[in-house]
Amino acid sequence: MKKTKTPPKSSSTDPVTAYAQAVVAGEIVAGPHVRDAAARHLRDLVEGPKRGLVWDVEAAERFFDFCRTVLRLSEGQFDGVPFELQPSQKFICGSLFGWKWKTSGKRRYRRGYIEQGKGNGKSPMVGAIGLYGLVADGEAGAQIYAAGATKEQASILFRDAVNMADKAPALNRNRIRRSGGPGREYNLAHVKSGSFFRPVSRETKKTGSGPRPHFALCDEVHEHPDGGVIEILERGFKFREQPLLIMITNSGSDRKSICWQERKHAVAVAAGDVEDDTAFSYVCSLDEGDDAFNDPSCWIKANPLLGVTITEDYLAIQVKQAKDIAAKANGIRRLHFCEWTDAESAWISRAMWESIEDASLEIDDFAGKRCYAGLDLSAKADLTAKALIFEDGHAEDGKPKFAAFVHGYTPADTLRARCEKDGAPYDLWADAGYITAVPGKKTRLDFVAQDLLDDAEAYDLDFVAYDNFLIADFEAIVGDMGGSLPMLDHPQGWNKRKREAPDGSEITLWMPGSIDELETLIMEGRIRVHVNPALRSAVGSATFDRSPSDLRRFTKHKATARIDMAVALAMGVGAAVARAENEKGPSVYETRGVLVF
Repeated sequence: MKKTKTPPKSSSTDPVTAYAQAVVAGEIVAGPHVRDAAARHLRDLVEGPKRGLVWDVEAAERFFDFCRTVLRLSEGQFDGVPFELQPSQKFICGSLFGWKWKTSGKRRYRRGYIEQGKGNGKSPMVGAIGLYGLVADGEAGAQIYAAGATKEQASILFRDAVNMADKAPALNRNRIRRSGGPGREYNLAHVKSGSFFRPVSRETKKTGSGPRPHFALCDEVHEHPDGGVIEILERGFKFREQPLLIMITNSGSDRKSICWQERKHAVAVAAGDVEDDTAFSYVCSLDEGDDAFNDPSCWIKANPLLGVTITEDYLAIQVKQAKDIAAKANGIRRLHFCEWTDAESAWISRAMWESIEDASLEIDDFAGKRCYAGLDLSAKADLTAKALIFEDGHAEDGKPKFAAFVHGYTPADTLRARCEKDGAPYDLWADAGYITAVPGKKTRLDFVAQDLLDDAEAYDLDFVAYDNFLIADFEAIVGDMGGSLPMLDHPQGWNKRKREAPDGSEITLWMPGSIDELETLIMEGRIRVHVNPALRSAVGSATFDRSPSDLRRFTKHKATARIDMAVALAMGVGAAVARAENEKGPSVYETRGVLVF
């Protein structure tokens, strides 16, 4: 996109433009997507009139004045304090109310997507927008909805609005009528204009005609199971001249969610990659290479109200918890540093995983050496995955070390559609050779069979540990190709199972054990893994079912991305370690017993 001249700074510049200029100049530290949003505002000041846009400073100031002179904050250190919007809040709200269409005089933006760290005043800010729409926007019969995934979620934003109304002398009970007792309000009515403000969710019982929102305020969009609530509310926009949907959220983990889809659109619009003059974007995020757990200077990029509503001391405590308790790390990254993680809680931390990745690994260096395969087959949408595990010397304590190569297979005909659906760059992975895009709409097992037959020729393949799903079809295809492979069933359940290996020896395999063995190798640095971003994504997305005794096995239906390559890796590692344990022979205690002195 060509660069355009931006308006010069001046002491009289309005707060929205001043914020945008300071962000672009680097005087206010912000993440890449906020920088894009700021640059877009400045660009539109120059180029917008050609598209019929006009910047109405007075309209923005009217909203600022409403917050400052009418509303009072509630709770904590801000209880009863006039709501003076912070610079980032003025940029957001001023943009929403100040940009208009020249011909109609109506607001430009119909949608706003706002993603920030927890504790940065999203709910009070949007609650104020709701109250403005209720009493001050000049809309007769305005319907204002605070929408959430659940009643409780919807009530959080609505409760902030009720509390502000209670603290505001100008919004006394003569102007706004409450329904429900104190602390139990479920509706605010502005009798003069026939308008109301109420919470709504999918759990709300339907009464009368469908909603006709003037403002629809959707909270914590990352927790919405789908776009149903948003779709229902937007459907009623056709009855309004300048409706407004505002989505506020923390970052999430599910790249198949409605939140991720809305975020992708918002980011693309801010960057100028997608043209949409009706969508506003304010997406906080870190820059590539930022490390929130070790560099506090980047915290403000996800927390624009740092030092106002959230303190560095508080964030430092969260970071310490993340370092001390691995299970909390992903949640803290999402909630406080706007990082979309691959799962709610990390199985293996990214730093730990990257420590075992080895870009210098070359599979040709293992020609003729003994290896073990893990095989996880799929039907259509899932990835089929093959892992090859090689013996790779011994550690100083004599324990065996291993090297792993994992490859995926996916249908080529549905590749693009699944890139969008899963939020994963399958096309780029296929182009780079990390996975194979096989012809057709489902994974052709003959491609996988041929690769394993080639592996058996190139390496000393001890056996292939497999999951039973589709294995009969796979073995039939291998037979039709005139080949054979040493196969060994790898149970996926909770119990240890002894299996007879192709050479007649007994091997004990079970998924909880294989997961534990893989973890041990990673923690002890006894495995090197060939770099594969598709595998990295699978490991980062891995989720588990747990038994009453806290054993774990992979579960795909809870995962936020395809985890098949992690499953194949664990099966291959379990097979390799089990063989190594067998070859050590029985323990001295098993052969001679324990000596008693």
